[in-house]
Amino acid sequence: MPQPDSSTLLTGSAPSRWDGVAERLRAHGLRWTPQRRTLIDVLREHQGHVTATEIIARCRELDPTTTPSTVYRTLDMLEDLELVRHGHGPGGREEYHVLPDQVHGHVYCVGCGSTSEIGTATAAAIIEALDGQLGFAVDLSHVTISGHCSGCQS
Repeated sequence: MPQPDSSTLLTGSAPSRWDGVAERLRAHGLRWTPQRRTLIDVLREHQGHVTATEIIARCRELDPTTTPSTVYRTLDMLEDLELVRHGHGPGGREEYHVLPDQVHGHVYCVGCGSTSEIGTATAAAIIEALDGQLGFAVDLSHVTISGHCSGCQS
């Protein structure tokens, strides 16, 4: 379990899942660079989903020396640390879920472009059906089902 950093101890605020990330990255062979610090600062601002392109753009606003390779390499390690999870949105676009609580899939409306998370019960039914009928183990984080939302069906 990561220890709270000194700022948490001084402010008395609740520990964050981001506390100790520098040490955890170092333990996995990555240096704690200004670019990685910027990436963590950017990710702390996000909840939910964000594309790598959006992450890189925001990092470059704060630190123009940020390189995509550093961002992707660090995101891979942060996924191993369960701080982000990558998935694929409409058209296969890679996106990241920051601080995921559980693995989930999405539905995407081709009419209006809206997306929604697939709820736990629905996800379980999909997984069970595909496993039972096809013997197929689903990686739900990579599931995006396209169709039309109720508003676009009218």
